[in-house]
Formats: sequence, C-alpha cells, structure tokens
Amino acid sequence: MNILGRITELPELPGPLAPLKEMAYNVWLWWSWTPAAQELYRKINPSLWEECHHNPVKLLLEASPERLADLAEDPEYTAAVEAVYQSFRAHLKSRPKPTTGTIAYFSAEYGFHESLPIYAGGLGVLAGDHVKAASNLGVNLVGVGLFYHRGYFHQHLSPDGVQTEYHETLRPEDLPLGAVRTAEGKPLKVAVEIEGRTVWITAYQVQVATVPVYLMSTYLPENTPADREITAELYNAEPGMRIRQEIVLGIGGVRLLRALGYDPHVWHMNEGHSAFIGLERIRELVAAGLGFEAAAEAVAASAVFTTHTPVPAGHDVFPFDQVAHYLNGWWDQLGISRESFLNFAREDRDHGPVYSMSVLALKTSRYAGGVSRLHGETSRRMFQHLWPGLEPEEVPIGHVTNGVHTWTWLAPTLRDLYERYFPEEWMQELSQPDNWTTDELPAGELWAARRSLRESLIREVRLRLREQRLRSGEPPARLRAAERALDPGTLTVVFARRFATYKRADLLFHDPERLRAIVNGPYPIQIIFAGKAHPKDEPGKAMIQKIVRLVRELELEDRILVLEDYDIALARTLVFGADLWLNTPRRPMEASGTSGMKAALNGGVNFSVLDGWWAEAYDGQNGWAIGTEREYDTLAAQDAADAASLYDTLEHEILPLFYARDAEGIPTGWLGRVRRSIKTAGPRFSAERMVRDYLSSFYQPAEKHGLELAASDYRGARELARWKHQLDQAWPHVKLEVRAPGDLRLNGKQLEITAVVDPAGLDPEHLVLELMLRRGPGGPLTTVPFEAAGNQGGRLHYRISYRPERPGSYVYGVRLSARHPLFAHPHEVAFVKWA
Repeated sequence: MNILGRITELPELPGPLAPLKEMAYNVWLWWSWTPAAQELYRKINPSLWEECHHNPVKLLLEASPERLADLAEDPEYTAAVEAVYQSFRAHLKSRPKPTTGTIAYFSAEYGFHESLPIYAGGLGVLAGDHVKAASNLGVNLVGVGLFYHRGYFHQHLSPDGVQTEYHETLRPEDLPLGAVRTAEGKPLKVAVEIEGRTVWITAYQVQVATVPVYLMSTYLPENTPADREITAELYNAEPGMRIRQEIVLGIGGVRLLRALGYDPHVWHMNEGHSAFIGLERIRELVAAGLGFEAAAEAVAASAVFTTHTPVPAGHDVFPFDQVAHYLNGWWDQLGISRESFLNFAREDRDHGPVYSMSVLALKTSRYAGGVSRLHGETSRRMFQHLWPGLEPEEVPIGHVTNGVHTWTWLAPTLRDLYERYFPEEWMQELSQPDNWTTDELPAGELWAARRSLRESLIREVRLRLREQRLRSGEPPARLRAAERALDPGTLTVVFARRFATYKRADLLFHDPERLRAIVNGPYPIQIIFAGKAHPKDEPGKAMIQKIVRLVRELELEDRILVLEDYDIALARTLVFGADLWLNTPRRPMEASGTSGMKAALNGGVNFSVLDGWWAEAYDGQNGWAIGTEREYDTLAAQDAADAASLYDTLEHEILPLFYARDAEGIPTGWLGRVRRSIKTAGPRFSAERMVRDYLSSFYQPAEKHGLELAASDYRGARELARWKHQLDQAWPHVKLEVRAPGDLRLNGKQLEITAVVDPAGLDPEHLVLELMLRRGPGGPLTTVPFEAAGNQGGRLHYRISYRPERPGSYVYGVRLSARHPLFAHPHEVAFVKWA
C-alpha cells in the first residue's frame, strides 16, 4: 500500500465502562499503582493485557467490542468499575494543598511504566517515582522531558551472552498521551535555533494523577529529517546528537512552559542534561534589561540541581568548538564575549578544557545535592575545585537520599497483608516509622506471602527464559530445561541493574571454584542476573559474556541464569520475589541504588557493599554488608577483599540462617531480618519522604530566595552582582597578617592568635575571619570565629583564644572570607584568603 497517513479510532465504551477510558487516558498512572484498577483491565483479555505490556490504552484499542459489551452487562464487573472509579475520584480530592508556587522538574528520562519505554534505568525510574510522590503529596509540580519515538533499546542475548539491540517505534496514539494544543485546537509548537536554523518542537502530555508531564518531540514535517531524529532515541551516541537533545530539553523546555502560561517559582534540573535551562532563563532576563551578572544571580537563586553519579561518563561534557557551533551567537544574546560564554561552564581535563553540563548546572543553581549521604560527600570532593579555598565539608552541595514510590513497588500480596496489620493511616503517612509495625505480622502469613512471591518470580522467569532460548534457536532440550528452571523452595538471589564495570556484576565469580563449591554445597541456592549494557559500553557487554561463559564452564546453568531485556515489568517481578538482593558496586561509585530499597520494601534482604543508600540504611540486623568502609591501595586488593567477604558471609551466615526452620517449617531467624528490612526501608526510603526533604531543603528555600532577589525589579540580584564585581576588583588587594605560635603543646593553656586585615575598601561587615581546625588526618572540621579587636587607621584587628574541648592532635589555620547577607549559603562564592 502507498500509505498516505494513519488514523486511530478511539473506542466508544458502553456507558458502565466509560470510566475505564477516563482512567486510561486522563489519569494514566494512577491505575499503575492501584492493583484493583489493573485487575479491571486485565479481566478484559488477560493474554492481550500481557501482549500490550500492561498498556490500558492499547488494550482498549485492540479489545473485542463483543467482549466489552458482555462486560458491560456483568453486574459484578460494572460494580467493580464504579468502585475503582470512585476510589480514583476520592484520591484526587484528598490531595493536600500545595505549599509552594509551581516547581518545574526537568529530566531527560522518565520511568513511569514499562509500556512507555523512554527510560534507561535508575535515573528515569527515580524521576518517575519523584513525580508520582509529588502527586500523592499535592506538590505543585510540572514535569518536562522528551518523547523518544523509538524509546530506549530492547536487548537480545545470544546463547553466548552477546548483546544486540533493537528499537520499537512508539506511536503516541497507542499510548496514554495527549497532544498539547493551543486555544484554537492546533498542536502547540515552539522553536529553538540549532546551527543557525529553526527546529520546531511539539509536545505530548501524560497526566500523572495531579501532575502534568510534557514530553517534547521534534518529529514534525516542518523539520529536516536529521532534526526529526533529535528526539528519536534516548542517549543516542551519534556525534552532536546529545548536545542537540539537551538544547531541546533545556532551552525548548523553558519556551514550552512559557507558551503554556507557566511561571515557575523553582526550576529543578534532574541531572545536568537539562542545564541549558539556566542559559535560556538568563537570556530572557537580559532581553528584559538586566545585565548578565544580575540575571545569572536571579536565575541561580531559584534553581535546584541534583547530580546522580560520581562516574565521569555520567557527566556530559562537550568540546568548546562543538558548543560554539551548536549555540553560535548565544554570547551576543547574553551580552558577554564568546570566551566568557564558554568559560562559564569550563572544566579543565587532562586533554584540555571542556564545556561541562554539570558545571553549568552548578553555576546556575544555588541549591544542589547528591542522592545519598555518601554521594553528597563524594560530590563535594568531586566539585571542590569550583570553590577554591574551601574545605570539602563546606562546598555547598548537600544531599537528599533517594526513595521509591511505595504504591508502585509494593507487591499487592504484601500490600494486603500490611493493610490488615499496620495502623489504619499507614498508606497515607508512609514516612512515619511508627506505622510500619512489622512485629504485628504473623510469621506464618508473612512467610506464606514471601513464598508466594518467590513462586510468582519463578513462573515469570521460566516464561521469559523459554522465550529467550526459543528466539535464539536453542534446541528442544534447552527449552524443556527452561520450563523447569529454578526451584520454588530455594533461596533466590537476584543481581539486577545496568551492566557497567563499576557495578562489578562479576564479583561473584572472582573465585570460580569457591562459587561452585557454595552453589553445590549443602544449602541450595539459585541466582538470577538481569541488566543491559549501554550499546557503546564494550566492557559492560564483555562482562555479560564473561558471566555466561563462566556459568557454562562451571556447569551451573540450572542454578545461575542471565535474563535479557531488563525493564520495569521484570524489575517488579524480581524485587517482589527475591529473597536476597545482591549489590556489589566499587565503593564509592554507587550514588544511591534504589532497586535495593524496592526489594527491602517487599521483604527481600539486602546483601550489599556499603555504598549509596545502603551505607546509611544498614544497621547490622536488616541485611548484610559486603566488605567494610575502608579504602584500598589498589582495585585488585579491593576486589579480593570484597569477594572474600561475599563468599564467607553467604556461606557461613546467610545460607544457614535461611534454612534454619522451626517446628512449623518457618525460618524465624530469617524472618527477623525480613521484618527489620521492611521496617527500616519502608518509611525512611519512601519517595514521599524524599519529596518532603526536597520541599524543606531545596524547593521552599529556593522559592523564597528567588522571590527575594527578584523583588523590586530584581534589586537583590542587581545588588549581589554589583557586590561580587566589587569583590573581584578589590580581593587581590586585601591583606591578611597573622601572628600564630606555630606548633604548640597547650598543656591546659589557650591557643592565642592575633590578626590584622587590610580590607582594601571593602565593608568590614562582609568579612569573616575564622580559626579552622581539623583533628587528625581526615577528622572533623571545627570553625571558630575571631573576635573583632578594633579598627586602627582602616586596618581591622582581630584576636582569638581557643582551647579544644577534646584532647588530641590538631592542625589549624586562619582563613578570611567575604560573605553577603543575600547569599543562599555562607560559601556561595569562594572569596577566600588563607594566612
């Protein structure tokens, strides 16, 4: 056929079933965390529900009209539809009132559901959970991202573990997406300039209960074929494609929100991919009459940046000439030189300077953080060079530890169990520890639920494994073996995450013979691996092949499996049913690790390196640690020590505890860990707690600070810019003279230091002189202010008498810094002099 176009006829449902259409299209994601709603769609056609990847829109498009008519006459089914619909309406009405103005949340990927594969992994799933939790809490959030019409890749694995990738074409009309339109009913379009030409952008809206998320697309006939491809694939590695995607996301995203009438009070960059937000917002203010410096102050005051990884590949950098090529002329629009424009996001690497999106994000935000306590510490060290003269603890990068959307990631079986034994308000107050009364769960019921979930996992694994082997053309014996794979009564270990080398999926195979002895030992154990390697990550792909090869050589193919095409659907099955969740990153490279939180929520017990979230969650009773928090001289030494810890703990602690049963066949000791795992992870690592932390630590302060600097025609922003310009001129002429005793044994006496400062015309109220002490190598930092001792001829005199509260050996120094009352942080900018 010579195709002229494509039409889609939306289903006209019988009256009693009409709410199914509204819930599928208008409030798509609410059903995805509501088991009763999912069951309504599944009952229409169970096999079609699976074929459609649990997509209700596609299901309704493909469902038999006769079947729908029959269900409309079924009083039990229609009553269930009405009950679920009323539950949905009650959910919307019960949302708390917003406490802030609009918060614009930008992310390059969103992992809402498996039927919309525009996510690669943890970053996208975290973004999806953030949006869902914001809706649950009534946060005034609007999301912005990209609609990739070929999504992220699907993975095939050959019998030898060779990964190949393929993409499916996503049709918006088959998805719970609505085209964003103007008041006249025409598709809304905005434009960006790339390489001197206009690129047009349209958008689709997905409604996450009360939160709208706008997904932009350049797949328009007005654009060249090359520009239509900008939003084709997530993380396309084609040269120049990443920066073009980020121009559309950041600059186009701001323009889209303006066209829709939004005026956000806070702008949140979820990773550096969207950092061009800052440039576009500065451009708007410069066009309105502000100077670049004042505009930059105003923009940064109301911006939040979350960095998600310490891995260099996770921080996009571009050559200067590439940035100048794709953003040619932007420096003129900002009123600065080409050199200043490029240096604004400069990061010096061994091969020369590059334009860093993470540096740009930090320069255009005053509120930044990592995604766990340890990752916050790592990020402060990683970016310390941007604040010369500060100690690592003082770098203005905090953290909000990630969390997971409980309603999405809790198995329905356990949700029912918890609702019977937890307090009535449990589901409405997920972050309250007192509501997680796991001691009230009867051992028999808890163990029965865990067994049921493991059995469901094994059924799904068998189906997927058989399909995987059938597609690869493996012989009938291998297909029959897939149907018998794994044992429902055996301890089931899962390692499921992206195959990146720092995650060390192969650590379990560090000593192959030791592993074989454990697997073939007195206590049965079975292990499931799942995960994708990035198409350009050859070491990651090689790791998959290595594991497949070693499993075959060790003759453990019936006990250790590698599954292909890890996605949200498979992730749910695995976190629901895993007994032991294995995580072996090279510390401190794992920023957070939310999959372990999901497993813990469901009674899976974590067995992990003390990195990311587990470094702050582990309490000695809620799981097991691999290795210690120490550092090693070499990577090989770290691997050897961690592998030894893994084997010893697995063989001598975990396996015996799992198989120790009481008279009724219940592993009471193991269930003690299960209860503790649920109780500690459930409230503390929920996405609701995470979003509340963002509100208190970042969103509300950023809104207040942004409004303060914008008031009275940006008087505060202009004042800060003027003051910093004055500091730039005067600071080289500021003089600091200190009289200190050098090395000294106090013996009960005070440390006496005097200092004199020549302020070079600066206001003394803006100068802070401090004694800085650190107890032992790497010990805690103590900061003590000097006392002013007079002004003699314009020279400022200071003194201090100090004795440490705790005995020990200290190093000390004296530091002068400049601060302004309008700073968001004491060390917003590092005007620092050390004596």
